[in-house]
Amino acid sequence: MTSDIGARQGASANAVEHHYDIGTEFYRLWLGPDLTYSCALWADGDDLDRAQQRKLDYLIEQARLTGTERILDIGCGWGSLMRAITDRHAQTRVTGLTLSRDQYRHVRAHAAERTDVRLQHWQDHRPDSPYDTIFCIGALEHFVRFGLSRRERTATYRAFFTYCHSMVRPGGGLVVQTIGKGNRPLDQNSITDVQFLADEIFPESDPPRLAELAHASEKLFEIRSVVNDRHHYATTCAEWLRRLRARRAEAKKLAGARVTEAYERYLEASIRQFEEEHLVLYRIALRRVGDAEAASE
Repeated sequence: MTSDIGARQGASANAVEHHYDIGTEFYRLWLGPDLTYSCALWADGDDLDRAQQRKLDYLIEQARLTGTERILDIGCGWGSLMRAITDRHAQTRVTGLTLSRDQYRHVRAHAAERTDVRLQHWQDHRPDSPYDTIFCIGALEHFVRFGLSRRERTATYRAFFTYCHSMVRPGGGLVVQTIGKGNRPLDQNSITDVQFLADEIFPESDPPRLAELAHASEKLFEIRSVVNDRHHYATTCAEWLRRLRARRAEAKKLAGARVTEAYERYLEASIRQFEEEHLVLYRIALRRVGDAEAASE
C-alpha cells in the first residue's frame, strides 16, 4: 500500500461546514420534517415523504438485516436512516458518523435508543469489534476533490473499501448510495453548472465514476447489485425546489437572500444535470469477501 492511499483527498471539515452547517431549520423547510437529504425512490402517487420512506425501506432491505446487527452509518446526515433502522429492528444498534456540527447536534438532541452519533471522520473511527453492516448514503460524493487524477481518485476509494473491509465481519454488507459522473460530454451550459456547484455549493467535492468504485472494491467486496436511478434524483430535486420556492420568504429570514438564491440555482442545475445524463444516481449493494476468499484470489 503506497503512502498516499490513506490520505484525505476529499472535502475538509470547513468544506462540510460550508454546505451543511447553514442552519437545520433552513433545510427543514424544503427537505421536510425527517431531514432526509438524499435521492428518494418514487412510485406513482408518492409525495416526497412517502418516496423518502420508500428509499429508506429499499436501502434497509438491500442490507438483508436480521434484526440484531451492529451497524455503522458513514455520513449519517440528520439521522433519518438511523431512526428508520432502529424503528424496524428492535435489537439493532446504529453508530452514525458526520463532520457537520449541525447534524451532530440534531442527532444527539433527537437520539433514539440504541443509536450513537460521533463528530468524526470515518478514517478516525475504530470500534472495539467489527460491524455487521455498513451504510454510506450520500457521502462518497465528498471523498475526492475536483481535479485529482484517476489514479488518485481510485486510491482514495480503495482506502474507503479497505477500511470498510476491516470494519465489517466476513460476509457482512455494505450499502452505498451516491451521485456519480455520467457518460455524456458536457456542453458549455453544463460546464457552467458544474463550475457553480463546485465553487458555491459543494467545495472540495467531486462524484465518482462507477468504474472507479468497481476497481477500488476488487477482492474486498462482491458487488451484488447496482441500480441507476438518475430520474429519481431529478424528481427529488424538483420537489425540493418547489418546496424551497414556496417558502422563499422564510428561507431568506433563516439563511439570507444570497444563500436562498444560490440553493434555488443549485437545485435547478441539479435537475438539468440528472435529466441530461451528466450526473447519475447509483444504489449499490455489496458483500464483504471473507479472509479465506480474498487470500485465494
